[in-house]
Amino acid sequence: PRDHREAVQLEEAQGHTKWTEAEAVELKQINDYDTLRDLGKDVALPKGYTKIQVHFVYDCKHDGRFKARLVAGGHLTQADKEDSYSGVVSLKSMRLAMLVGEMNGLSSMVGDIGNAYLESFTRERVGFIAGPEFGTYAGHTLIIVKALYGLRTSGARFHEKLSDTLRQE
Repeated sequence: PRDHREAVQLEEAQGHTKWTEAEAVELKQINDYDTLRDLGKDVALPKGYTKIQVHFVYDCKHDGRFKARLVAGGHLTQADKEDSYSGVVSLKSMRLAMLVGEMNGLSSMVGDIGNAYLESFTRERVGFIAGPEFGTYAGHTLIIVKALYGLRTSGARFHEKLSDTLRQE
């Protein structure tokens, strides 16, 4: 599906609720991480905040799971190059590091941090009006307080959080 409306149409046509369930799982995690602050229904954004859009990105995983990820429209905010940069490890660099480790008798370990960006707070001052996919919050003004996927600085904020956590004793 390209959006919530199309997800609901597909469910009705196919006789299931898998996309709605996937949205509910994502919104529960968003709530568990205290990602959004509710200002109430029909309330204007505070001065200094930018109104953006959010949407779900839908995917059917290789194991048959239906996934819906809430993504912010960070392209609607001002770009600040110094604040938004976040490095990415290339596959070539990863292979080289694993080779050097193997040659030195080290073993590699990997991990996955679920909803990684939601571990960090955002410095961006953004909010949105919740749509029908937000259930009882539809029409509410919500402020994004965590580094939601799609914001320009989310990668940088997560890397700061990860770096600080790894340095702790």
